[in-house]
Amino acid sequence: MNVARIILGVLLVSLPAVGAVHGEEDQPAEASWQAPEPSAVRELAMRWLAEQKADAAVVEKAKTLWPPEAESAEATQLLARLGVTFALVDPRARALVERCARPSGRPDREATAWLLDETVPPVTPNLRLLYARWLLHGELFDEAHEYLAGLATEDVVDPASLLFCQGVVAHQLLHREEGLKALDTLLARSDKAPRRYLALARLMREELDGLKEDSLDHIARRMGDIRRRLDLGRAGPKVRKIEDGVIESLDKLIKKLEEQQKKSQCAGSNSIQSSSPAPDSRILGGRGPGEVTQKKLGSKSGWGDLPPKQREAALQQIGREFPSHYRDVIEQYFRKLATEEEQER
Repeated sequence: MNVARIILGVLLVSLPAVGAVHGEEDQPAEASWQAPEPSAVRELAMRWLAEQKADAAVVEKAKTLWPPEAESAEATQLLARLGVTFALVDPRARALVERCARPSGRPDREATAWLLDETVPPVTPNLRLLYARWLLHGELFDEAHEYLAGLATEDVVDPASLLFCQGVVAHQLLHREEGLKALDTLLARSDKAPRRYLALARLMREELDGLKEDSLDHIARRMGDIRRRLDLGRAGPKVRKIEDGVIESLDKLIKKLEEQQKKSQCAGSNSIQSSSPAPDSRILGGRGPGEVTQKKLGSKSGWGDLPPKQREAALQQIGREFPSHYRDVIEQYFRKLATEEEQER
């Protein structure tokens, strides 16, 4: 299952949630966060306009964004309306909201750096969340992580979206502990979070909880992250570092499998015993321990340059020990790297 694609589909949903799940297994005695009432969000927006000394025409326009029916709106809608309200007065907020209204695009670090300024008004965390959601649509997880870092549920009007986005980023960047913390906090209020968030939060949590360092699943996930970065046109030092880490992990995994195979062969050889000396003319049975050729998956000085014969031997070794789809992932990965290296020459 491609959880990442499903997650992005959920983030693109603009319709109200179909409901909330009341699961006692996710509900602790004391929940750690609470979504604000729509009336409180409206009051926040109007108070901020007064502090900005907005003229009467702007205030009247803002009031149309908060009609009586807004009292029943879900938090994601309140966040969007709050962003539009800020845009009525603040040119930077207006540019940000206009950017987030586009389906995709490249991030502009210079134009959005003000969001990280500690001296900006307290409404800024909501704009950071709004922008981070947009970044996630383009699979820009590193950038989204920067704008979500340090935000707490009490800082925003949509704490469920904050926790879900933080969980998505951690899940995609393989930040296990950070992701488990965000997802557990989200699941703690299953009565307040949208059903679409809860279903995927459980899946992401299960994947992160079972993720082991240097396991084949961990390696495959890091390969997928490298492919994503390369698709975004990024091939700098950070990507190189991840690539080197993948190679080292594959080396460790192959070496471990070979040692296990060698021990198995030795155990089979030692189990063959004879009660009397063998006649000179008799051919003895059994198998010797043999020698296993060490396989090297590339090197730090030549990424992806594993000779085809050795590469196939490594893939066969992995195919014997693990499900076939892991072999497919690694094989596609090497093929993609070989193509990119050929284009660079």
